[in-house]
Amino acid sequence: MLIYKLIWVIHVINVLFLIVVVLLQTGKGSEVGFAFGSGAAQTMFGSSGGKTFITRLTIILAILFMATSIFLALFQDKKMGAYKGVMDKIKTESPAAPAQQQGQPAVPVQPAGEKK
Repeated sequence: MLIYKLIWVIHVINVLFLIVVVLLQTGKGSEVGFAFGSGAAQTMFGSSGGKTFITRLTIILAILFMATSIFLALFQDKKMGAYKGVMDKIKTESPAAPAQQQGQPAVPVQPAGEKK
C-alpha cells in the first residue's frame, strides 16, 4: 500500500511539472528560425530542428505520466476486484407508498364549482 501512495505522490507532482513545462514552451510560429522562412529554420537548427532542454523534459515527463497512469490503473483494478459499479447497489423494488397522514383524505376532493 505504501508503493501505491508513493506512486500517487509522484503522479501528482509529475502532472504539475508537466503543466508548467508545457505552458513554458513557445509556439511553432515564434521560433527564431521561423523569421528566416520555413526552409531556413531547418538549415539553421539542422534537419531535426531545435530540440531544446524544455522539449526533452516534456517528453520525459509525458513518458513518466503514462507509466504512472498505467501502474495506478492496474493497481486499482486489483484493489477493486470484482466491482461492477454503483448500479449493482440499486434495488429493483419499487419504493413503498407514502403513509397516509392523519386528517387528510385518501382521495382528493374536487371543488364545488367543477364538473367531471
